[in-house]
Formats: sequence, structure tokens, C-alpha cells
Amino acid sequence: MIYNSFSQDKTEDIAFDIAQNAAPGEVYCLIGRLGAGKTAFARGFARGLGIDDDISSPTFSIINVYHGRLDLFHFDVYRINDVSEMEDTGYEDYFYGRGVALVEWADMVRELWPDDATVVRLEDDVTQGDDFRRIIIERELKT
Repeated sequence: MIYNSFSQDKTEDIAFDIAQNAAPGEVYCLIGRLGAGKTAFARGFARGLGIDDDISSPTFSIINVYHGRLDLFHFDVYRINDVSEMEDTGYEDYFYGRGVALVEWADMVRELWPDDATVVRLEDDVTQGDDFRRIIIERELKT
């Protein structure tokens, strides 16, 4: 599925709609350059799960947990130097738990993705405008 967004609000609305159908145990892997809209996507996704908290990127804490219709386990792995550091977060409990995991900079821990992770690519295209984002949603199916 491909969505086009011309604003941060629209990016949040797209994520809100996707979260409406989120199910326990799902992992969403967000990929995009710095400033691509990963945290905006996370804010909208949280709203879609009925979470009213102020959502910020857990850059230094690595994970924030929010409670809504489903728990949201919001990871930011930008500061992970080695995939083995993820063991300290207890990521498996979150990835395979009863909530939904959303992982910013997920390409840095690619080998940890579950076989059925949902990949969310946020791409910009300056020919479409400074705020344009193409949001590509695809189900990862490892073989």
C-alpha cells in the first residue's frame, strides 16, 4: 500500500488509520532518513490505539511504553551501536507480546525483525514539495 502525504498532520492521519486495524503481536518497522516523519507516524499510530500521551521519540531511553486499546512499545534504535545491545531492552518480550511494537530506524536491527513484520518506508521527494512524504507499507515475509 502506498500513501502520499503533504503535511505532518496527514502523515499522522495515515498512521492513525493503520493503527485502527493493529493487532496484538504486530511489529511495525519504520525506515526513513532523519526528518522523514517516523515520529509523526508514531504519534498518529498512538492516537489510533487510543493513546492520549505526548508521544516523543525514545532516542535516549530506546523504548517508551504507552497504554491504550493495545499497549504501544515505541522503540528508537538510532543509538544502538550493535544489534546485541537490543538484548538489554528485552525486545523479544515486546516484539512477541500482547501489544504492538513500533521501531524507528528499524533497518539498523534488521536481523531481529519477526518473519511477518510490517515495514513502513517514509520517503521524501523534493520535486513534490518540502513536506511531501511517500509512505510505503509492506508486509515482510521472510522465507
